[in-house]
Amino acid sequence: MTRRLLPAAAGLLLFAVSALAETVKHPIPEIKSALDRMYNFDFTSAHRILDAYITSHPDEPLGPGFKASAYLFYEMNRMKILEAEFFVDDKRIRSNKRIDPDAKIRESFYRHVDRAEVLANTRLKTSPNDSSALFALCMVEGLRTDYLAFIEKERMKSLSNAKQSQAHAIELRKRVPDFYDALLTSGISEYMIGSLPFFVKWFIRFPETEGSKEKAIHNLEIVSRKGFYMGPFARILLSIIHLREKRPRDAVRVLEILSREFPANPLLKREYERLRAQYPEPALRPAGAEE
Repeated sequence: MTRRLLPAAAGLLLFAVSALAETVKHPIPEIKSALDRMYNFDFTSAHRILDAYITSHPDEPLGPGFKASAYLFYEMNRMKILEAEFFVDDKRIRSNKRIDPDAKIRESFYRHVDRAEVLANTRLKTSPNDSSALFALCMVEGLRTDYLAFIEKERMKSLSNAKQSQAHAIELRKRVPDFYDALLTSGISEYMIGSLPFFVKWFIRFPETEGSKEKAIHNLEIVSRKGFYMGPFARILLSIIHLREKRPRDAVRVLEILSREFPANPLLKREYERLRAQYPEPALRPAGAEE
């Protein structure tokens, strides 16, 4: 009896371990490729890759989720929101001056965000630990936050989406600890709350958020090293934070990495060269240089 039970028990244990391991998925190659095109400002190719992936994987929530992110990234570039000077200048961030958003892109953005949310919730009904679905929920609320805050200038309205994104990120990290991309949302939340005046913090509470800028940077650095999808965006945010915190040479080093990683991106190259001219201290040893 014991001899028969041992193999059965071992089989059950192996099944349980393999089922748990499946909750953490490797990066989806097509999405990684589309993101590479997006960060090189080749939006046409990014959308083409994502469209093909959505067609062949109609039930995968990350497809429409990243499709929405490509629309948002395009609009933020068109409206010059991605420039470092925008994020460093608080007056520009707080300004209510609007540039009319592209109506077709707005419709496509919200349609894909909503589709990603529906697919994620449908999958979670049968697979509550599915990492793609959990991350999709985190991502779509973050996308809504950014669109409302930066494109539509509805900053107060965007806070509820930001809180929900943080809640989804916490849940994802609890269920799938190795999904480091979730720390992007936590890093943004920590820095955003940490940048508020003291009396304002009493009225704005985010789940499991201390308002620590040091913790924000720590979380973003983890994403930049270990994130499946959001590493480049974490590096972009780190460069902005370094500028805001009066650490321009740290920003130069991050921008040099980004400009090498995405050589076809004219904005990254321009921002790097502008800062490098102001702070000419060498950032990285040239490739092939001797120690």
